[in-house]
Amino acid sequence: MKKKRMRLLLAILICFAITLPSVNVHAAVTSNETGTHDGYDYEFWKDSGGSGSMTLNSGGTFSAEWSNVNNILFRKGKKFDETQTHQQIGNISINYGANFQPNGNSYLTVYGWAVDPLVEFYIVDSWGSYRPTGTHKGTINVDGGTYDIYETTRTNQPSIKGTATFKQYWSVRTSKRTSGTISVSEHFKAWESLGMTMGKMYEVALTVEGYQSSGSADVYSNTLTIGGSTSGNGGGSESSTTRVEAESMNKSGQHTGNISSPFNGVALYANNDSVKYTQYFASGTHSFSLRGASNNSNMARVDLKIGGQTKGTFYFGGSSPAVYTLDNVSHGTGNQEIELVVTADDGTWDAFIDYLEIK
Repeated sequence: MKKKRMRLLLAILICFAITLPSVNVHAAVTSNETGTHDGYDYEFWKDSGGSGSMTLNSGGTFSAEWSNVNNILFRKGKKFDETQTHQQIGNISINYGANFQPNGNSYLTVYGWAVDPLVEFYIVDSWGSYRPTGTHKGTINVDGGTYDIYETTRTNQPSIKGTATFKQYWSVRTSKRTSGTISVSEHFKAWESLGMTMGKMYEVALTVEGYQSSGSADVYSNTLTIGGSTSGNGGGSESSTTRVEAESMNKSGQHTGNISSPFNGVALYANNDSVKYTQYFASGTHSFSLRGASNNSNMARVDLKIGGQTKGTFYFGGSSPAVYTLDNVSHGTGNQEIELVVTADDGTWDAFIDYLEIK
């Protein structure tokens, strides 16, 4: 009888091992290195001083740690051959999520280079002790936020072409976030409209940079997309889908709080608990999809408000996460406040929300 039980246990363990998903993890990189991994180009670059480590995970994801560095960059994205402009390559966007824990000066950013002319560029979504600045050139409203556009000059500094003098272009978000969509091509267009010339592309990558600092980052989501329609700002059409994570929105209400189960998101526990953020709309009709759940088998309800007006209600009938959609919602254009709020709580359920998608 004991042998039978042992065989059964061994069979179960073998079955369990076979069904575990494979994760493509690369040995930690601790010195300057470039390469390709799981469909993405990566680079670890550090100058003298301090230490760092980069673990390459599946797809575009990676984790990074650094200590007492002067300057270090960890990145995963796409390198190009310097023969095409961004218009010739096609629309570029990145959907990402990160646990970003800097201690000192650091950027969570889309980073890259272009040539003819030589330009180093940043689209900064979050930072540590210092928010980058420079000569202010303008602003861009895109992906639910506003970015200040700056230009700076580096004189006789390291570059992809050796020691050189070159421009830096910056888009710096006015409020920090650590997840969402970055419509990269829209920043390129905005820079060009302000006389900031973009030449031929060398690289676009989601990047963690540390400068005279320590810290860590876990980039748990990083999908780079090339092609498709462009994203929305004042000068163009809108993308097919914009996703905003609930935990990146502003929380309001007495009991609203972050959760880690059944997903990383936000719980709305009582009436008037809400999350909100500002979204730019070039056109006035969209579909809105909310992923969420109730904390039990009772029906949870979350109202969608745009510009202070209730546009509909999402209903979640159980504790398993589900996506529900409000189609063809009419709303104002330009910058609009989007709010997800509980107004019909009867004390028997809580609403858990993961992300909002706009099409």
